[in-house]
Amino acid sequence: MKIPTSKLSGLQPEQLEAWAKEAINRSKSGQIAAYIPLLARADRHGFAVQIRAIDGQFLSWGSIAQTFPLMSAVKPLVLLYLLCELGEKRVFDCVGCEPSQLPFNSLTQLEIDQGKPRNPMINSGAIALASLIPGQNAVARCQNLRTWLNQQANSQLFVDELMLDSVNAMPNQNNWDLALAMVESGYLQNSEIALETYNRVCCLSGTVEDLAKLGMVLVNSGDRAIGENCRTVKALMATCGLYEASGRFALRVGLPAKSGVSGAMLSVIPGQGAIGCYSPPLDKEGNSVGGLFLLEKIAKTLRLSVFD
Repeated sequence: MKIPTSKLSGLQPEQLEAWAKEAINRSKSGQIAAYIPLLARADRHGFAVQIRAIDGQFLSWGSIAQTFPLMSAVKPLVLLYLLCELGEKRVFDCVGCEPSQLPFNSLTQLEIDQGKPRNPMINSGAIALASLIPGQNAVARCQNLRTWLNQQANSQLFVDELMLDSVNAMPNQNNWDLALAMVESGYLQNSEIALETYNRVCCLSGTVEDLAKLGMVLVNSGDRAIGENCRTVKALMATCGLYEASGRFALRVGLPAKSGVSGAMLSVIPGQGAIGCYSPPLDKEGNSVGGLFLLEKIAKTLRLSVFD
């Protein structure tokens, strides 16, 4: 009998199904993001997960054909792209690498930090990084990122134009305030193109398979240069990926993870594989209730914590 090269390969479909159903039940305590009209219409019982292992095996459950916008779950991939394209110095001249004590969209945090975004996983940091993506305008920038990610991951990401229209229909004053504060502090040149790029990039959409494949780029990149940058991205996911909940999650679960307001959740298990999950109801910090529950169950049962 062939010994699995990944602990994830030992997971049984019945086990995953039981946990997923419990995750859906737990998600009743969460709220669906209402500030984007189209997101507010998401099915609160919608759930999908795909687990991919480094030995090529994968296991899925739920509405796996369902597409959804990655929203903030794309932020680690934006960071990886820019580290590969521009190098570490250029990126971290623009954004810090410390965990934030305040919510992901906090203007107060930015003011405390004298206008330099605390890390790439919160809105200010991601808006600043959007301004660095190569391209003449927001459409070209997003296309450059999308093409690169789809090539690296063999994924099928696309821009959900209807979701983008919905985002633009309700302009986010908070993000405008963050962008203008960064222009004042000199960390941003053009607030308009940065925000337009940021909104478009957040509307990059796909399935849980696409999300898990993107996670696999961070797990086992064969390219040594990309691999070095993947280490940086995984470290920031572990310390900053779940906003103020990052420290608690590191203690309890011990996996690099990143959430999005759509209910997207990406987790990377170094040396083992990746997990893409979708469950729209969110907790007070903006993380998927069902996604957090499922990741904790899998990590504890299979002893996947990077600190084990």
